[in-house]
Amino acid sequence: MSAVLFDMDGVLVNSEDYWVEFQREEILPAAVPDEDVDVAEVTGMNYREIYDYLDEEYGAAISREEHVDKFGDAAEELYTERVELLDGTHDLLAELDDRGVSTSVVSSSPHDWIGMVLERFDLEGEFDEVVSADDLDADSKPEPDVFEYAAERVDVPAEDCIIVEDSENGVKAADRAGSTVVAYRIDAHGDIDLSPADEVVDSPVELRETVLEFADDA
Repeated sequence: MSAVLFDMDGVLVNSEDYWVEFQREEILPAAVPDEDVDVAEVTGMNYREIYDYLDEEYGAAISREEHVDKFGDAAEELYTERVELLDGTHDLLAELDDRGVSTSVVSSSPHDWIGMVLERFDLEGEFDEVVSADDLDADSKPEPDVFEYAAERVDVPAEDCIIVEDSENGVKAADRAGSTVVAYRIDAHGDIDLSPADEVVDSPVELRETVLEFADDA
């Protein structure tokens, strides 16, 4: 038996196109105005942990409350109006279900943000599990904790899971969990290190074919 664990931002929906710009243009200049911080340093982290990281590493120039409010305001518009679903998602989930492969959303975003996506794109009930980093008191990506927890939730060993990720931190976390890693390359991230992945794909069609191939081999 195997399972496929899907990251949400940048994989199921193209929100990273917007989040990367938002963090580069609004969050980083506000939080660390005197530092040249690459957005890749924080991509894939829970938004609350982004603040903790920036404050610890550089000293944040805004309060935690201001930081959280900025993300919350952006999220509602983003998930309810702007993002698009990965082409073929419903068909891929149906094919995995036909093969008896469990599926889960595994996201650093909180449950209410995930819920906006699931409701908007008629995905409620389509996954066996929905996991947010908020579900556990553990380290954020690039640490593997959230993926190890998700594997427990679908009752499949982490080494038998296929994880689809787009960010450098997410790919590292998936690799550290001992899972098979499919990296979905998106333009928003630019030239990041996806070398820990078992396969790097560039399109929804290639992602579908690769995931099904790994699922069949599991």
